[in-house]
Parts: sequence; C-alpha cells; structure tokens
Amino acid sequence: VTVATRRLTDEWRGEHARRAREVAVAVRQPAYATVAPPADEEPPGGDDTLKLLFLCCHPALPVSAQVALTLRAVGGLSTAEIARAYLVPEATMSQRIRRAKQRIEAAGARFTLPSPADRDERLGAVLRVLYLVFNEGYAASSGEALHRAELTAEAIRLARELRRLLPDDGEVAGLLALMLLTDAHRAARTGPDGELVPLAEQDRGRWDRAAIEEGVALVTEALTWSSPGPYQVQAAIAAVHAEAPTAGTTDWPQIVSLYRVLAHLAPNPMVTLNQAVAVAMVDGPRAGLALLEPLDADGRTAGHHRLTAVRAHLLDLAGDRADARAAYLAAARATTSLPERRYLQARAARLAGDGPR
Repeated sequence: VTVATRRLTDEWRGEHARRAREVAVAVRQPAYATVAPPADEEPPGGDDTLKLLFLCCHPALPVSAQVALTLRAVGGLSTAEIARAYLVPEATMSQRIRRAKQRIEAAGARFTLPSPADRDERLGAVLRVLYLVFNEGYAASSGEALHRAELTAEAIRLARELRRLLPDDGEVAGLLALMLLTDAHRAARTGPDGELVPLAEQDRGRWDRAAIEEGVALVTEALTWSSPGPYQVQAAIAAVHAEAPTAGTTDWPQIVSLYRVLAHLAPNPMVTLNQAVAVAMVDGPRAGLALLEPLDADGRTAGHHRLTAVRAHLLDLAGDRADARAAYLAAARATTSLPERRYLQARAARLAGDGPR
C-alpha cells in the first residue's frame, strides 16, 4: 500500500482543486449509474438485509434516525441497547424509532433495492451507517464488553454484499478494507482478564493475517483506479499500521501525510484527534497537543472523553505526569465503557507518585 498512498499524497499536494472536483463528481455519478437495468428488472443483489439497510437509510430520515433504525432492524439491538449507545432514555429512543418507521411509510418506500438513481442518493448514508454500526461493535460505547463481535461481523457481511452489488465503487471497497483491517486486531485488543490493550502494546502475532492481506489488497487496488475518498484514506492508514512488523517500525511520516489528505477530504474533529497522535509520533508530543487546542472550543468534542484521553496520552509522552494523570482520571469519569474506564484508571495509577510506569 506504500506506493499507492505515496502516489496519493504526491497528487494531493499539487492538485487540491482537481481532486475536490473529482470526488464531487464521483459521489454524484458513480460508474453503476451510467447504465440502468431494464425497467422490469430488479437490480442485482437479492439479500433482504441489504434491502432493509437501504430502506433504513431513506433520505426522508435524518442520519441519527437512520443509524438508530439500522441498529434496531439490521443489527438486532434492543431499543434499550440503542438508547444506552445514544445516552438517551429508552422511551425517547423508542419514540425516535417509531417516528422513523412512520416517516418511511409516509414516504411510500418499498422493500426493494432502490433504482440506480435512488441508490446514488442513499449510498453515502448507507456507507456511514455501516461504518457506525461497525464502530459500535468494535468499540462498544457502553457496558462491560469492549466489543460486540456480532455487530462487526454483520457490518462486514453487509459491506461484502454492497461491494458485490457495486464492484466499481472505490469507497465501498475502501470501507470494506477499513473494516477488515480494523477487525483484524480484535483478538489482540484484550488481555487475559478482558482488559483493553492499546495498539502499540498488542501482540501482532494474534492479528488476523488473512483479513489484513485482503484489506491491504482491496485498498491498494482501489487507490490505483478510484478517485480517493475518506474511507479509502482511512483504510490506507490502517494498512500502514498493519504492514509494520512492530509498533516501533510504523511509518509515522506516511501516516501523517495520509491524515493531511483525510483532513482535506473530510474535515472532522475526530480526524484531528487521530492526526494529533500521528503528528506527536513524528514531531513530538507538544506538536500533537497544539493540534488538540482548537477542539476544546468545538461543541462536538469539548468535554468528550476521547479528547481528554488523547490529551492525557500526549501529556504522558511529554513527561508531564501530574497533568497526564489528572486527564486520565477525567477521561475515565466521562466514558460509559467499563473496559475503557478501567484502562484509563490503570494508566492514571501508573503515574501516581514516583513509582515505575
């Protein structure tokens, strides 16, 4: 993937405007939209769950309702579980899902795969919902479990079905690659007692090499012919991590370059959060901390436990033990994931006093 991503960053540096136009055109007019099937022929792909996914992502619904309805109807989560993930009362979530069903019914939606034109309109929402369902499975937002394998497996299965339906869409390939490369770490993410093990400390011998090989091949191929999008770039970042035999040999400069591309394609505070860690590995923790400062004023991240946890990690790297410990404890109080809370508390405990780290 190194050659493909370096080509990508070289092109980005010199052709920002052209790339933005290409991405916009690719989203509006993917390859499958140029040839419509006969009027009496249903588009290929008969998976009922995929039909249900497109139905849940009806444009009449806001994204929050699309995700909630997909988690309920496709992911099989209970209303109470979805409510916990969204940090709202169960009655509120029940009402939200009921309203979403009513809006779909009022819009006259049918339980079929949409036409190519409608598919084009909904594809971005479908990809985003699959991404969020996968993330909820990989890093459960609340409760005792760190991950929910049934959710990640279903998201990967649906991404495979979507790629079968749309083999010429680079972002579909990118999302599937990202899921495979991320899920490949699952066995190494927890220790003997179920404790969270961060990426740098994982036993890479426990990573799923078959999933990594498939993911790397998917994103490398997509980057050679497709106008790159956010999922492809995220998959490329995951591939660089996966190809490093040890944490110490990770190509951090390449990852920083890819985050610059990602920030251009999809500016987002969570991208900045991850970019700060990569920059810290190349230019030092103070450089990473400087990138975090604007996020304190962003309503999407201000007070979020992930921002506080990343700041704690960078302060820790900078040798500021007291402030790092305080930040780890603040992040632990803010998270609703018990494995994350225990991990953050353990990090804080290692920094207490003058004991070994």
